[in-house]
Order: sequence, then structure tokens, then C-alpha cells
Amino acid sequence: MTLVRIRTGVPSALVVLALSGCSSWGCTDTTTERGEAGVRVQVVNQSGRPFGVTAEVVDWRLEPHPQLPSEGDGVNFRFRFDGADEYSDPAVDACAVDEERVALGCRTVSSSQAVGPNGSHTGDEWLAVEHPEQVAGVLLVPNDQSYHGRTCEQDAKDGGGPHPPEPVRSGDRL
Repeated sequence: MTLVRIRTGVPSALVVLALSGCSSWGCTDTTTERGEAGVRVQVVNQSGRPFGVTAEVVDWRLEPHPQLPSEGDGVNFRFRFDGADEYSDPAVDACAVDEERVALGCRTVSSSQAVGPNGSHTGDEWLAVEHPEQVAGVLLVPNDQSYHGRTCEQDAKDGGGPHPPEPVRSGDRL
């Protein structure tokens, strides 16, 4: 047991703070639970509240990528963000899934990628999957992936707060 001698005049609260290693006191990280994936989703922020933006898979198809035709079929899909403006750039995970909603390949798409003709807010992307014949659809996960913020581990003074869930990986069930 180590004895600590406290000098008279030093407030005991300071001693307690110094001994407790308070540099991370008050810093907490929370991770939002992954929302329900769908073809059309309301994008939610890190706290799980609606962002005022809807993301939707407009269509998808299996075909060879025009720049990599020798690699066989990939998943080409079109998506749309409604309600996003030039000041927000929400991003969601898009995943090719099998009939049991197991992710076969995913990527993050943002509203800034959805700049179609005449301001249609549509985009076009590709998903690489190992077995394209297993693809039954493309789903979007509603959690906004555009801002992660600093964690308590990275910055105990200014970090912490809500964070989006980990990005979807192949094999995750949606």
C-alpha cells in the first residue's frame, strides 16, 4: 500500500483527480445499433434519429464491369438520395445479399456520388462479389457512415459521443 502525503492547502479534490488518472474522465463512446436494411431506407444519424434523407436502390443487375470484363459478372446498381442538399453528404452501406440476406459484397455510397442528369440525385456503382450467381438483391443500411468523429481512445479530451456501427462486411446477416 502506498501512502500519499497531502500538503496543507492543496485541495483534496485535485489530489483525487490526479490519483484517478482523470484524463479520460467523462469521455464515453457509444455505438449506434445497425438499422434494418432495405431497398428504401430513411438515413439515420449517429444517435439513430432520422436525417431527413431517404436512400433507395433504384435497380440492379449482374453484368461484366466495362473496364474489367475478364473478371466476369459484378453487381451494377443505381441508387438515389432524396432530401440531401449541398451542405449534407450522408453515406450508407450498400450490400449485395443472398436469399437469406447475408452480405456478399458491400461498399459505402454517399449522396455526393448521386449526381445524375437534371439534378436527379441518382448514382451508379459496382459491387464485387465472389459468387454473383448467389446475389438475390441489393440492400442499403440506414446508418449514416459519413462522420465517425474521434473516439475517447484517440482523444480523451475532445473525443467520445455517438458513433455509427461498424461498416457491413461480407458474411454479415442483414
